[in-house]
Amino acid sequence: MKLFASASILLASTAVAVASPCSEFTVETAGKMAGKYPQQYELLEFQEATNCKVTFSQNPEIEKLNALIIGNKALGSVTERLPSEPLVVAPYEAVGVYGGVLDGMSNATEAGTSDLLSVRHVNLVRFADDLETIVPNIAKDYKWNDDYTKLTFTLRKGHKWSDGAPFTSADIVFWYDNMTRDPKVVEKPKDMWSAGGEPIVVTAVDAQTVEFSMKAPKPGLLSALATNYAQPFQPKHFLGQYHPQINPKADELAKAAGFESGYDVIGFYYGGSDWKDVPSPLLKDASKIAKLPAAVVPTLESHVVVEDTTEGRRVVANPYFHMVDTAGNQLPYINEIRETYVPENEVRVLKMVNGEIDYKSQSVSLPDAPTLLDGQEKGNYAVDLRPTIGLASFAFNVTANDEEKRSIFANKDFRLAMSHAINRGEINSAAYFDLGQPSAYTAFDPAPSFITDEQKNYAIAFDAEKASRLLDKVGLKDIDGDGWRDLPSGKKLTLNLQFSTQGLPTTVAELVAQDWSNAGIQTVIKEVTSDEYRAAQSANELDVLAWNKGQPLPVIQGSAKDFVPPYDDFFGLRVGMPWVQYVDTNGAEGMEPPVWTKELAAKIQKWQSLVPGTDASNKLGHELVADVQEQFLMIGTVKAPAPIYHSNKLKNFSTPKTSSYDFYRVYPYRPQQWFLTN
Repeated sequence: MKLFASASILLASTAVAVASPCSEFTVETAGKMAGKYPQQYELLEFQEATNCKVTFSQNPEIEKLNALIIGNKALGSVTERLPSEPLVVAPYEAVGVYGGVLDGMSNATEAGTSDLLSVRHVNLVRFADDLETIVPNIAKDYKWNDDYTKLTFTLRKGHKWSDGAPFTSADIVFWYDNMTRDPKVVEKPKDMWSAGGEPIVVTAVDAQTVEFSMKAPKPGLLSALATNYAQPFQPKHFLGQYHPQINPKADELAKAAGFESGYDVIGFYYGGSDWKDVPSPLLKDASKIAKLPAAVVPTLESHVVVEDTTEGRRVVANPYFHMVDTAGNQLPYINEIRETYVPENEVRVLKMVNGEIDYKSQSVSLPDAPTLLDGQEKGNYAVDLRPTIGLASFAFNVTANDEEKRSIFANKDFRLAMSHAINRGEINSAAYFDLGQPSAYTAFDPAPSFITDEQKNYAIAFDAEKASRLLDKVGLKDIDGDGWRDLPSGKKLTLNLQFSTQGLPTTVAELVAQDWSNAGIQTVIKEVTSDEYRAAQSANELDVLAWNKGQPLPVIQGSAKDFVPPYDDFFGLRVGMPWVQYVDTNGAEGMEPPVWTKELAAKIQKWQSLVPGTDASNKLGHELVADVQEQFLMIGTVKAPAPIYHSNKLKNFSTPKTSSYDFYRVYPYRPQQWFLTN
């Protein structure tokens, strides 16, 4: 089946005699040998292809690491811990060595953390490193029906959670029915879990088979699973004991642990969100952990959280992880990941220059590149540039609480004026060293074939005179003679532009603010943490919204968030928050959204039901971009490459093809096979 590119050439199924132990087989030495999926194999498939017998080995320190996982019992043998059908992955360069600590840093507890989350992340499937082929991960395999209304996953026999309990299809059904679709756990399910406006139905056929059934075709569901941080499984054996729908004595059990109800315990562990770096119980209230079965929820990831403070996080290797290398060594190779929180960009750059960390991508922007490049030899690290998905974008709060500002921001002529006031050529030179390309926001990024050059360049020409004429037309004139344009009522107009370096470089924010000030609109900028920015954005308190924005086609095929209010999730650029409130409360609160918002939502839903690449899909995709630009909520600036930093001690590291939250950082590049040398 070919969806966003097919799997590789199938291995011949002819049986061969299993002979000697397997040697150090890598991607570099693979030659023409290819499996059903690139660079990974099922155990039997690999043994037949190589005529060898895989013998399993473990990290010599795994028992010490397991002892750090609160609630875990003593370990059995590695053969007992692995699935009977482990996933065999080919290392890039060499079979690695065990041990070491991967040092990394983030901005704060829930800011800039997806770098290291992506190192340990798993899902049912993932994109291979070609960013085209979708391959199994937690799942052993997957299969679509003919019309993309049913997606079936086969799981691995003997797969276990990080506490040793069995992982089965019941954990997927529990996640969906009792977590995602229970409003007492998750207030509102994501649109990716619906198709044709109706909820997906998840059914366990047997312990190793689960079906996702849809009322309408949704071929993008698979790519959504391959890229999203949300994991469609939760441990029923662990969280289910506190769920009243699963255990009639859930509340009684919870009260014995000092909680009011079972739902309170679930919230203590799960936090009402599938974002994985919400504070764990270790940070929330360590005193309660003694009365609970474990400090954190059991996981299927490569590493398990064992420490969580306001200064950082520590995770250790999962003794039940389902991957092995081609020599039979259980992955991951790296013992620990230590994540330090550093809110100041200057300090983060200094730590990188000093060689104090091993890997960093998120929040490293092109303006930092010269400093980082100068320190490579002394710091024993490398810096690579690669294309970025998305571009620094701005939006005005069309639902601002101030009624007069709201009227101005909602006027498209104002937004066009502010776009033409931006000198993107100067931004490209000053912030991106002329390595970027001025571009409009088109939602899809990189641009599919159905996006025209006209759409890529919509309203991006720097034209100060046109901007001035449009601002005059809107009624923004200098009434009091102080050199700044005022609101039509005569009240002072000041734009407060808050930004986070996680969302866009400081230089870009400064240049845009200066351009708008040059147009007569007084603009004041303030750098804040991403947490502060998101809180203010959620509360509808910002005049201007600013973040990197744009997603690849496969992601949009599975998630409509960029086409329905508020036009992104919690972590991105959102505008029109009161519109969502109005819909969610049936008009009791918020502001009624314009008619076009419903029309656009219906159109993206229809587009998602089409097979990508077909004429019908391309035609409707072009119309979607035209509609987005007709409303012109988002103002794009410049698409530019971004740096990625990695220590020379870090081996089996493959530079990502993109700087991309959307492909989930390094997830496609199998970071479980990274290892460290002295």
